[in-house]
Amino acid sequence: MSDNVQKASSSILCDMCTEEDRKAARKTCMKCEISMCVQHLQAHLTTPVLLQTHPLTEPMAIDGNTKCPQHGKLLEYYCLDDKTCVCVSCAIEDQHRLHNMKTFSTAHKELLEKLKAEQEALQVKTEDDNMSLEKWEKSEREKLARCSVRLIEAVTNLRDVSLTSVQSSVSARMVSIRTSRSSMQAAQNEKDTFRFLQMFSQVNQDVEKAKAVDLRKGLEPGSHRDKLVLEIRQNGEKMVNQASNFLESLLTLVDPESHQDLNASSDLIFEPQTSNCSMSLSKDKRTVFYNSHLGQCSATLLIRSTLTVPTYRRWMIGLSDEADWMIGLCDKQSAGNLMSGPVYGLRYEDNHLSCVTTKYHDGPYASSNSSGFGMYNDDDTTTGKQLKVCSTSLTSEEKDGDEEDQRPEMVEVFWDFVASRLSFFSRSGQYQRKEIITIETTPNNWDLVPFVHLGKENVQNTSQPQRKCSCGRSSPFYQTNCSYCGKMVSDPFTSEVVCELC
Repeated sequence: MSDNVQKASSSILCDMCTEEDRKAARKTCMKCEISMCVQHLQAHLTTPVLLQTHPLTEPMAIDGNTKCPQHGKLLEYYCLDDKTCVCVSCAIEDQHRLHNMKTFSTAHKELLEKLKAEQEALQVKTEDDNMSLEKWEKSEREKLARCSVRLIEAVTNLRDVSLTSVQSSVSARMVSIRTSRSSMQAAQNEKDTFRFLQMFSQVNQDVEKAKAVDLRKGLEPGSHRDKLVLEIRQNGEKMVNQASNFLESLLTLVDPESHQDLNASSDLIFEPQTSNCSMSLSKDKRTVFYNSHLGQCSATLLIRSTLTVPTYRRWMIGLSDEADWMIGLCDKQSAGNLMSGPVYGLRYEDNHLSCVTTKYHDGPYASSNSSGFGMYNDDDTTTGKQLKVCSTSLTSEEKDGDEEDQRPEMVEVFWDFVASRLSFFSRSGQYQRKEIITIETTPNNWDLVPFVHLGKENVQNTSQPQRKCSCGRSSPFYQTNCSYCGKMVSDPFTSEVVCELC
């Protein structure tokens, strides 16, 4: 018992003593709602009925908190499930009747043992975390130090090589300027007219040569400059990679959730759900090709992990500039027909960007409109509500009234299934990341899986395929050379990438 509790107990006086001689209470009877000293406590300790039915506690102030506010009965039990004190009526009749109930003494003993066990576990965790924190801090410092040292060395070396070479070249060019200055000074000092005229031709050559010197043009053309340019390019690429690694280390350190290694998603592959002869997959099943001469491109593909335990929480998809698409989560059972089941995603169609969500809908079935795709019954609900798939436009207008093209080059998807959130980001380059939208998913027992739906109208499937020349003209498919410029033209039966996992 803490000092505060002891002081509080000692301040409680016996309610049965006379006012002139009140002694310190030894126990408090919760049923009688009185505190008693050693002398007046004897009746509760020696009378069997009182001993069994009148619970005694350490001295405490009685302020009405010993009785159930709902039934007015004495609080005698502790509900471990709800962590609250209850009376006998609560324990056998109301919402606690199927809960784990204990008497006060038993609950006190068990919870005290639980606290001790948790205290020991936290102590061990604290010690382990301290060790882990030290190791983590040391590891991160060493990693950042290695990256920064390599980057500094690369930059310093590239700077020194470039400056030294240019300085040598500039010094060589300065010779011409110094020579011209000496020649002009000598000519000005010559008093004899004949000798001055004889000297002037050479002085003029030196001056013209000095005037042609450009100290800012870098190295003189030649093999030395070509070799140095090649060296700078090669070392520059290494420097960019080192700077990239250093930047990635800093971003991961500060915001690991948003900048985790996307290479961790290399176990993800496409799994077609609808057959389409105009589409094909790469050998690793991570790239989708479209064969324009085979018809319309329209297909739904699930994104599946090759691991026994799927790890997909984040994935990134590169998309074609010409294909319409929708990516997100759908019910696995309705993957063949997306709008027949719950679906959440980002869609780009007819130069419009929109988000697709599934929400509960009250009331009778209503025909779908511009913002709704369809409505269906949710067999798992008992509320009679229906689920409706809706679309909300994300395309904004520019100042001149034209709609802004918001087609992202790459889309990164983050699925926080614990918080029931699905976030979409536009990626351009390795570190340029901008959030497009985050949508809430409806908690349910659906088997949601990642998917991508591709759609592209074939504009050539009603006519013979054309061969495209580099000059911009098209020729009939049976001609191997351009009818206009004579160059060899490309094969019309080519495949283009419309979607790939990055």
